[in-house]
Amino acid sequence: MGYEGLIAETITMTGHGGDPIEAYLSRPIGLSNVPGVVVIHHMPGWDEWSKEVTRKLAHHGYAAVSPHLFSRLGPGPWDDIAAAARAAGGMPDVQVVGDVAAAAKLLRNQPYANGKIGVIGFCSGGRQAYMVACKVEGIDAAVDCWGGRVIARPEELTPRQPQAVIDMTPDLKCPLLGIFGNDDASPDPDQVNRTEAVLRAQGKDYAFHRYDGAGHGFFAADRPNYRPEQAVDGWKKVFAFFERTLQTAAREPAMSSRA
Repeated sequence: MGYEGLIAETITMTGHGGDPIEAYLSRPIGLSNVPGVVVIHHMPGWDEWSKEVTRKLAHHGYAAVSPHLFSRLGPGPWDDIAAAARAAGGMPDVQVVGDVAAAAKLLRNQPYANGKIGVIGFCSGGRQAYMVACKVEGIDAAVDCWGGRVIARPEELTPRQPQAVIDMTPDLKCPLLGIFGNDDASPDPDQVNRTEAVLRAQGKDYAFHRYDGAGHGFFAADRPNYRPEQAVDGWKKVFAFFERTLQTAAREPAMSSRA
């Protein structure tokens, strides 16, 4: 068995509009030709679990970064900042797209990168991952984990989220994986069916996996909705998808070895 190691740290990156924002970056040590994945955190915030996901991806051979989408509302504890973000109605879509595009560029420009970039998002981040896949050039794969309000009623649209993401589907630029719980209320199974119907009608490359006995947020081990059996299978689906879409060749050891 070869050496396994990773580095993980909070950094400051340049986000939308040139704003400095926090981000959590993790990558494997000693590998080159590494794909990148942007982790879009859920509405509960840029929390410990979001950072665990980032490290999990690094353990599996990806350079991953999770931009703190609520960073401009800080400084302060992440849960207080998340509460302020919810009270504000979430972050503006244009700002989120800009932050994620900047995070993708950061990963793509690293010397160990293979140039391929995926995005994965959870809850509100699932909706945002779908949106980014339609709006940002150079995204090679997107994973929507139980993204609510992809389909939105007119009264749910706001100046911050002015367009239903489902209406962006014609511009979807990459393969899309969807992970959903059949006990979820947002999105509920009917909304997932309707989203799938649009993707199919548009001839998009997509795959949806739905899990009985699971509701919203069932990957998050620190929350009551965690469902280990369904989460284990869901993660297998995610990594198989990223293997297909982001791995251009067998990873090689980097030229500079560890001390």
